[in-house]
Formats: sequence, structure tokens, C-alpha cells
Amino acid sequence: MAGLLLPFAGLLAAALLWAAGAGWLGATTPVASAFAPQATAEALQALLFGRDLWGDVAFSLQRVAVGLAIALVLGIPLGVLTGLSPLFSRATTPLFQFARMISPLSWMPIAVMVLGVGDAPVYFLLAFAAVWPILLNTAAGVSQLDPNWLLLGRSLSATRAETLLKLILPGITAHILTGVRLAIGIIWIVLVPAEMLGVSEGLGYFILDARDRLAYSDLMAAILVIGFLGYLLDHAARSLHRRWLHA
Repeated sequence: MAGLLLPFAGLLAAALLWAAGAGWLGATTPVASAFAPQATAEALQALLFGRDLWGDVAFSLQRVAVGLAIALVLGIPLGVLTGLSPLFSRATTPLFQFARMISPLSWMPIAVMVLGVGDAPVYFLLAFAAVWPILLNTAAGVSQLDPNWLLLGRSLSATRAETLLKLILPGITAHILTGVRLAIGIIWIVLVPAEMLGVSEGLGYFILDARDRLAYSDLMAAILVIGFLGYLLDHAARSLHRRWLHA
């Protein structure tokens, strides 16, 4: 019971602080009343029973899936190669560490110039943000593999493909899932500003549209939806990781 009461108490305290802050600001800034919990709850109810928000949610989740898939296709092979080849690791680690410290959002103007407007630059930004935790966690997993496993595979005349598919990948799956969880968190943070980049659907676009319509209650409701969906995605990733560890 305490496991449910404590999170509820934390959320209740946050809601009370939110209401107090909106009331305090409303005394000097009338528009702040649109951000209050009651106005936001009414807007959220209308949005949840409407159609527009769900379409934007679907587009955003699709972009997350595509960006994560691209990051997995690039990050896992590069991570395996980094972990297996000391020469490749020494040659690329400075480059990888340099590139991952560049904010994905700083690539926005270049992405638009090269890829044009639409989904392509959004996919690029999301994949660029997500590839580094997957790559680095994959490499860490390979480096921590028991060398005797690989020696055993060679002694049994396993091919490179068999060694990769039956020894390496099963042995580093937990590390890959850790990278995926971190990548989902980063993608979800980058998603909203990326969707303010020449697209006409998605949660980021919805926030811009709500601002332009002066629908501040809708804007605040969308922020709550973004937080809740992000929580669900992280919870799903954590559950998958725990299930793999205890399988």
C-alpha cells in the first residue's frame, strides 16, 4: 500500500505547487490562469475525447520507432566492431566521443538544407541522438564478454556469422537493451523540438499550433501527455530489460 501512497503523495504535492504557482502568477499575469490545473484538466479531457491529439500522438510514435530503428541498425554493428577490434576502437573512439557531445538540435539548419522539410530531417535528428547510447553500450557489452566463449566457438569451428549470432549478440543483449532505454529517453526529449521543423503533425507541431492559437490550456495539456507517454515508453523499456535479465 505504501508503494502506491508515496508516488500519489508526490504527484499531489506537485499538483498543489502547480496550482499555487499559477494562482500567484495569475495575480499579475492574467494569462497564467490558462495554465492552471483546472483549465488544463478541462482541456485535456476535451483533447482525449477528440481526434486531433491522437493523430499527432500516432505520428510522433511512428517517428520515434523509425528513429530508434535507424539507430539500432547503425549502432549495434558499429558497437560490435568497436568492442571486437582494438584497432577500430582506437581509430574511432575520439570521433564518436566528439560527435556524441554535439547537441542533435544544432544540426537542425543543416538537416533542413540537406534533407528538405518533412519527416527526413526529423528522422535524422532522432537517429543521431539515439545512436550513441546504443553504440557505446553495445561496445561495452562486447568488451565484457568472457574471452573463453569466443575461444570455445573457434575451437568448435564456428563461422563468424555463428559466433556473432549465437555467442556475441545473446551475450550482449542486456547491454543493448540498456542502450535502447537510454536512447528512448533521449529521442523523446529531442522529438518535440524536432517536430517544430517544417512538419504539420506530431506533438511538437501541436504545441506550436496551440501557441499560435493562444490555446494555452491545450498547450499545457499536451505537455502532460508528452510526459505521460514518455513515462510509459521508459517503463516498457525497463520492463523488457528486467524480463531479459530474469529470463
